[in-house]
Amino acid sequence: MDILLIAGLWLDGSAWDDVVPTLESLGHRPVPLTLPGQGDGAASATLDDQVAAVLAAIDAAPEKPMVVGHSAACTLAWLAADARPEKVAKVVLIGGFPAADGEPYADLFEAKDGVMPFPGWGPFEGPDSADLDEEARRSIAAAAIPVPTGVTKGLVRLVDERRFDVPVVLVCPEFTPAQAQGWIGAGDVPELAKAKHVDFVDIDSGHWPMVSEPTELARLLGS
Repeated sequence: MDILLIAGLWLDGSAWDDVVPTLESLGHRPVPLTLPGQGDGAASATLDDQVAAVLAAIDAAPEKPMVVGHSAACTLAWLAADARPEKVAKVVLIGGFPAADGEPYADLFEAKDGVMPFPGWGPFEGPDSADLDEEARRSIAAAAIPVPTGVTKGLVRLVDERRFDVPVVLVCPEFTPAQAQGWIGAGDVPELAKAKHVDFVDIDSGHWPMVSEPTELARLLGS
């Protein structure tokens, strides 16, 4: 199966480098995506540009792909399911939840000169980053790409309710499946509350399992 891999904010396709070999050994064709504005140098990129890049990868796949979104890119994966419900085999969400219609994509931290830079590790202290050693933290921070505000402030638009028929797997790293189910049940994640097929998978990691637990993450994705 083709597995489209979409990393979260500040990351490009290389974030998946340690995940790809195991997926290939399991017989899959991983396709890490480098998004407009997150690795291609397009500082003027918009959320629509990123959605278009994901849709192009789906349309180029020889058969229905699995679409994997990490962190903020969980919303990108869900937007893809909304735009191509008949062409997506499954959506996998890692450490995040899809935004609802009309919400900003990821307007989370202060922007400077038209981009939102990585804010440092302060906001991520605790379960998010507890499993990252100093070398991993330095590596992630050094490679972090400021994300254009045309992406982060872009409004999510969801139009096709057939997205709720697409199977979803929620991979739970820094939170537990029970916590995720509680948030969904409380109405905090309306999109997943309406999804008809949601499975929950636990992984013992922080927010970046592709860095700290790449082999285990690949096995979960490839199983």
